[in-house]
Parts: sequence; C-alpha cells; structure tokens
Amino acid sequence: MAYLFLFGGFLLLGLAGSLAARTGYRGKVGDRTTGYEVPAAVRSDPALRQRANDLVAFWCTGAAILGLAPLVPLGTVILSGGGRSVSTSGLAAFAAYALVVAVVGGYPFEKIRQLGASAGG
Repeated sequence: MAYLFLFGGFLLLGLAGSLAARTGYRGKVGDRTTGYEVPAAVRSDPALRQRANDLVAFWCTGAAILGLAPLVPLGTVILSGGGRSVSTSGLAAFAAYALVVAVVGGYPFEKIRQLGASAGG
C-alpha cells in the first residue's frame, strides 16, 4: 500500500513540475490569468519577463524529471505484486528526495522574487 501512495505522490510532483515548465516554455509566467504571481517590475520589463520564463522552464523541467524518475522502480515493485513493505529508512529517503524535488521546483519562483526586488529597488 505504501508503494501506491509513493507512486501517486511522485506522479503528482512530476505532473506539477511539467505544468509549471509548460507555462515557462509558452512565455506565460508573468500572465495574470494563466501564469504566476510575479513582481510588477518583472512583469513590465521584457528582459526580466524573458528571464523569468527561462528560469521556470528550466528548473521546473528538472523538477518534473526528478519527480517522475522514481516511478520506474516503484512501478516495478507494484507490478511484481507489491508484496514488499517499505522500511522506515526507505520512507525517510523518499521524503528527503521529495523535498529535493520541491526545492528544485520552487527555486525559480524565489529567484523571480529576487529579480523583482533588485529591479524595483
């Protein structure tokens, strides 16, 4: 049962990263309706807006790949019958890995905030 939960969690991480990266590749990070909340300085400056799109596209693609990578071994265990259990240290390792994926996915948004602060001040 734990493997199914882990599979679903990493699938969601991968999909969230993919959707965010798609927004960056389409150049819509600063768009109020389909993008994300970005500082006004980033939204108004074309160079900063392009930098924000590039940051989100690159880092969220990496987060998506990192999030989807564990699906292969987890899927193998699930398809083999799933009769195994996850140890406490294994769960801790998966939690640490998920934290890394979340940090990689969140990095561009923090960087965009810093871009807006440096351009505004």
